[in-house]
Amino acid sequence: MLQQHLVMAERHVALGEKHVLKQEALIAELDRDGHNTADALKLLAIMRATQRLHRQDRDRLLADFDR
Repeated sequence: MLQQHLVMAERHVALGEKHVLKQEALIAELDRDGHNTADALKLLAIMRATQRLHRQDRDRLLADFDR
């Protein structure tokens, strides 16, 4: 059961990283084209906060798994 949770947490971290990178690229494109990036930046901040939570969850599971 713990291993399944760890696998899922690793998947969330990997997927979250892809989403953050995609959002960063979108913001760069919007900025390059002269568009307002305020909302996109707010979303990116939320995505980064969520990513931190995913990593914390994964790290907690890894610590539990090592015990």
